[in-house]
Amino acid sequence: MGVSYLRVSVTDRCNLRCRYCLPPAGVKPVAHEEVLRFEEIARVVRAAIRVGVRKVRLTGGEPLVRKHLSRLVAKLAELDLVDDLSLTTNGIFLAEQAKELKVAGLHRVNVSLDTLDSERYRFITRGGELARVWEGIELALELGLEPVKLNVVVIKGFNEDELVKLASLSLERPLHVRFIELMPFGPARAWFREAFLSAAAVRAQLEKHFGPLLEVKKLRGAGPACYHRIPGAQGTVGFIAGMSGHICFSCNRLRLSATGMLHPCLFGKGEVDLKGPLRAGAGEEELVRLLAQAIALKRSRPSSLPEIDHLSRLGG
Repeated sequence: MGVSYLRVSVTDRCNLRCRYCLPPAGVKPVAHEEVLRFEEIARVVRAAIRVGVRKVRLTGGEPLVRKHLSRLVAKLAELDLVDDLSLTTNGIFLAEQAKELKVAGLHRVNVSLDTLDSERYRFITRGGELARVWEGIELALELGLEPVKLNVVVIKGFNEDELVKLASLSLERPLHVRFIELMPFGPARAWFREAFLSAAAVRAQLEKHFGPLLEVKKLRGAGPACYHRIPGAQGTVGFIAGMSGHICFSCNRLRLSATGMLHPCLFGKGEVDLKGPLRAGAGEEELVRLLAQAIALKRSRPSSLPEIDHLSRLGG
């Protein structure tokens, strides 16, 4: 499969400390000067278009902690052939910035939401306020930042009893609830085995309650998720089987870290430095060559275990 999707981490910093992602004190942030500038990101995206990229997603850390993010959105929105410009966020600052991002040219948002219980949310995020997230989700729907997708990391013993309730969000609103398998990165590595619940098990639980789910063949921005619809629902439910589903062979993405390292694969070794060449004066042809090099690395078979310690440094 060709590469058409670039995930861009705009910062390694995050305002939350989710228990499966970061230790309580977080990880030491990189120096400000080591993070790619907006113009450098735009140069990479322009080169990426030439190797087939048509979808760009801004991630973090938490992207909305990066100051003046709408300026980057505006730069990328001006580029021809970027058909889908999106953002993944924990939602805490979404209500404050959604209108500005929409005006700048952002198409849609994904919001992380692992529970509908405010106390559980505060626990899993180590202090997050669920009400602020919901305010952002409501405003995103109102502004038309759609499809609005909700990312639910499924954790046995934490939120498995909420799966039906979470899926029910798709019934009355055009929300797309995606159930994501826990992956053994960072802190989650220590308790992965006892906390893992497969996408197949999640689907079985939903179908036991709702009956057979209807297949959905197309959804804007659809990546590794397999989408279905509860009969009569406005939105959808999706399943991302990152561990059990062998999705590597259908993966169409590259990941650019906040410090300018291009990662072809979460599960394989090998990364390509773009920041060094960018700051040494590399032109677009050189960037295209480096992107092609990363794509070639991607085509090699993945290893069996993740190589990344903290997904927050890369953007998921």
